[in-house]
Amino acid sequence: MATFRLQGSKVLAVDMTGDSVKAKNGSMVAYDGQVAFKKMSGGGEGIRGMVTRRLTGEQMTVMEVKGQGTCYFADRASEINLVNLHGDKLYVEASNLLCTDAGLRTGTTFTGLRGGASGNGLFTTTVEGTGQAAIMSDGAAVVLRVTPQYPLSVDPGAYIAHQGNLRQDFQSGVTFRTFLGEGGGEAFQIRFEGDGLVYVQPSERNTIGGDV
Repeated sequence: MATFRLQGSKVLAVDMTGDSVKAKNGSMVAYDGQVAFKKMSGGGEGIRGMVTRRLTGEQMTVMEVKGQGTCYFADRASEINLVNLHGDKLYVEASNLLCTDAGLRTGTTFTGLRGGASGNGLFTTTVEGTGQAAIMSDGAAVVLRVTPQYPLSVDPGAYIAHQGNLRQDFQSGVTFRTFLGEGGGEAFQIRFEGDGLVYVQPSERNTIGGDV
């Protein structure tokens, strides 16, 4: 299995000994050794995966990287976070997914009526299995714990990913922007309940449902 490690906070180094990984197309910035690159249709899931993403709006163009050596990945100086999966599932916005072990399965799932990132709609990419994934954030991400006693509400524009046994609902609410008179109308939030982790970034994307 390939080894993921960070070079600073904005470059992912992947050491491979004949292994392969799936990475965001065009994210390679350097490599050494004997490494081959191959563009994959629909995130590596063939025609079905490609059609699903077109229907749902989850845009994810992926390349397979395989060989002997070290490959370095980065994307627009985004901060990178490593996520370890042990047979569980990670839900992540497609634009925030940088690289995964080739053995991890990716898919698309409907996550309910929430304010999705512009272009991502109401669907989220899933990564499932055992291995590592690298996700990106605009600024250093914060990992927040959710427990049955302490649910969490998140601004849709700041949401990156979540994992664990969590339920999410799309709900109206009041934000600081509303208090400051900067809201464009009714504000919306994603509420998480259960037991798991939520990744948020200190920068908000423009969203479809953040302010309506």
